[in-house]
Amino acid sequence: MTDIILNGCNGKMGAAVTKAVSERNDCRIVAGVDLYGDNINYKVFRSFSEVDIKADVIIDFSNPSVLDSMLSYAKDNRTPMIICTTGFSDTQVEQIKEASKNVAIFYSGNMSLGINLIIELSKKAAAVFSNNFDVEIIEKHHNQKIDAPSGTALMIADAIADVLPDSQYVYDRHSYRQKRSKNEIGIHAVRGGTIVGEHEVIFAGHDEILSLKHQALSKDVFAVGAVNAAVYLKDKQSGMYDMGDLLSET
Repeated sequence: MTDIILNGCNGKMGAAVTKAVSERNDCRIVAGVDLYGDNINYKVFRSFSEVDIKADVIIDFSNPSVLDSMLSYAKDNRTPMIICTTGFSDTQVEQIKEASKNVAIFYSGNMSLGINLIIELSKKAAAVFSNNFDVEIIEKHHNQKIDAPSGTALMIADAIADVLPDSQYVYDRHSYRQKRSKNEIGIHAVRGGTIVGEHEVIFAGHDEILSLKHQALSKDVFAVGAVNAAVYLKDKQSGMYDMGDLLSET
């Protein structure tokens, strides 16, 4: 049995994770952390400084502002973390990497199996096409999403940039009065309505276009992925983990 502390338990993703866990018999939520609201299924603490319950792993769908207190609790209690929150600064990402020297951290901007397959396919396409195809990434999300571009769009871009190391990210073209350079990766964000999440990677070449697209129809796909990661990460040694590690053992 994997005991879970759910950070951001009363948000939309927190509710999806709670539902996903309730449908399994190999894990349970023993506590939640959230500034607002309570939960009938488990005790909710207002901050990690108040948490007096031990668990096997933390699942985090919250806000970057909570990172410091969560990392402090995790290091003090040697509790592995599944960090699914996006919008971290470069400094915060370095904090996460530093904390992984003491505890196991599963860090991913997207917990969907399909998205992680898109990333692998994009890397393969970039290797085949090299700089002969222009790369553009379009991401769409609901009108309540705060960060832009999405963490997933940056994950895809970073994966392609690993294959094409001279890549330059371009987020806003209206200020450019010049032709597109070959090393650009265009990244575009759309916000509207209740779009759960849609990502498209376009490889545009001479007289041909390859498009890789993933559409999430509900938040449940991310919740299920996070719970799978939690069960996987239990008892793992300190270090950084991601969906590639999980998939390689399934």
